[in-house]
Amino acid sequence: MNTVAARISELGGTLVRVLIVEDEKGLAESMRRGLVGEGFVVDVVHDGVSGVWAASEFSYDVAILDIMLPGMNGYDVLKDIRARSIWTPVIMLTAKDGEYDQTDAFDLGADDYLTKPFSFKVLVARLRALIRRGAPERPNKITVGTLILDPARRTVTRRGDLIKLTAREFSLLTFLMRNAGSVVGKFDILNNVWDAYEGSENVVEVYIGYLRKKIDTPYGLRTLNTVRGMGYRLDPDTDVAESVEGAPGSFDKLGS
Repeated sequence: MNTVAARISELGGTLVRVLIVEDEKGLAESMRRGLVGEGFVVDVVHDGVSGVWAASEFSYDVAILDIMLPGMNGYDVLKDIRARSIWTPVIMLTAKDGEYDQTDAFDLGADDYLTKPFSFKVLVARLRALIRRGAPERPNKITVGTLILDPARRTVTRRGDLIKLTAREFSLLTFLMRNAGSVVGKFDILNNVWDAYEGSENVVEVYIGYLRKKIDTPYGLRTLNTVRGMGYRLDPDTDVAESVEGAPGSFDKLGS
């Protein structure tokens, strides 16, 4: 059995289609040649608009998507294809190395993330892991009471109102909504929303306050609650008037 045939056998005996969206033509060609040698069938495009077109017109088992692209950046490409209910697993590439990029990528529906320069062996291993996992249908929206978050479109609504959030606020709310009903501590939030953040943990309190002013206060609600000594919990809609201060497990004031 030749090398390519052996690689195809390792991938389950079927041809695996990969889309590369990368504007650095040298890097794109290097990845293409290497992946073809590993038994993959590879298509390459060099701009975001072409990436959306290819992902929409053809079926791929996995996509490699650069963030810094001409015409349409990788974030917008990912947002667009997820909005079209295209759930092809995506690995995002970037020359940047910061939690802002990584958090945004995952919030928009990326499945993995690599920072340039990266090892080709690591790329292949990540691709194979995603292919084994497959691309199950994903819910378009997360709902907690009347609060609705759409990760693909990056929108948040309550009672029909569109709520404008910063990128960080959106990431924090996404984490809280995915853990609705459970208490999450500051360190859990920092590790999942700020990644490698090394500053004061008080930044969590600041952003919790920002969120409350946008998702609760205008509606007379208290859904984002502080559980003293433990952390924060997002609950379904509760009128402020119905909250009882001083009861066991009581909560701090809205501005805390």
